[in-house]
Amino acid sequence: MIARNGRLKIAIQKSGRLTDASVDLLRKCGLDFEFQRHSLYSPCRNFDIDLLALRDDDIPEYVQDGVADLGIVGENLVRERGAKVKLLTPLGYGYCKLILSIPVKSKVTSVEKLNGKRIATTYPVTLKQFLKANNLKADIVELSGSVELAPALDVADAICDIVSTGTTLRVNGLKPLATILDSQASLISNTRAYTDKSKRELIDRLMIRISGCLQARGKRYMMMNAPVASVERLKKILPSLKSPTIVPLAENDMVAMHTVVAEDEFWDLMEKLKKHGARDIIVVPIETIIT
Repeated sequence: MIARNGRLKIAIQKSGRLTDASVDLLRKCGLDFEFQRHSLYSPCRNFDIDLLALRDDDIPEYVQDGVADLGIVGENLVRERGAKVKLLTPLGYGYCKLILSIPVKSKVTSVEKLNGKRIATTYPVTLKQFLKANNLKADIVELSGSVELAPALDVADAICDIVSTGTTLRVNGLKPLATILDSQASLISNTRAYTDKSKRELIDRLMIRISGCLQARGKRYMMMNAPVASVERLKKILPSLKSPTIVPLAENDMVAMHTVVAEDEFWDLMEKLKKHGARDIIVVPIETIIT
């Protein structure tokens, strides 16, 4: 099924590590809405889209079944649920890894030595696929939470769980053995909605906005004045989407140069530019880049 009221439905996590970043991304796309964590619907005032606040575990299936046309969810959950959805784009936040971990004092030194061992996890489907791909047989202990406690309670010899920083592993006397899956927040679509003419038009419009926001992330717009004689040297230093914009100034021997730079490169770049004649350097944030 797909929603038939002419508006898109996009499911996002109602409360959790992806919530704030997802709401922030959609607002940067120019969508005007009041997100209600404890209400199912948050309608958008200036775009034909409604936000659905759902448990992240439910999002892949709801998008697959057409309850929502789109969803923002971790790739790890899409894979674990085996959801038949279309992956539109990774979103560059919510990074995590599905990792096999063992006690620090464990005698297991490789994945192969997990053969015949007990592995606790909340991701049995993904773990089963990994074991099969590596010709391993292990007892999968399915838990609903607190997986990291399983070895200490002698419930399992190893665990398979999502890791963001690794702090929880260290606190519980565990260390990584192997990474099964790298994951991040992604935008997914119901397959029928993606081929429906009216829905696809709205999806494409939203995708242009999201793409522009993603391209602008970590970028700054730089403007500077420079002597004409320095232009060629400065062009070799300056990064750009294509080439820097060069505009003549009232002074015949001066130009203004505009370009886009990565935020983490700016300070080193600024020193080189000043050394080669640039001055009056101005750097401003960028919200969107449409190429």
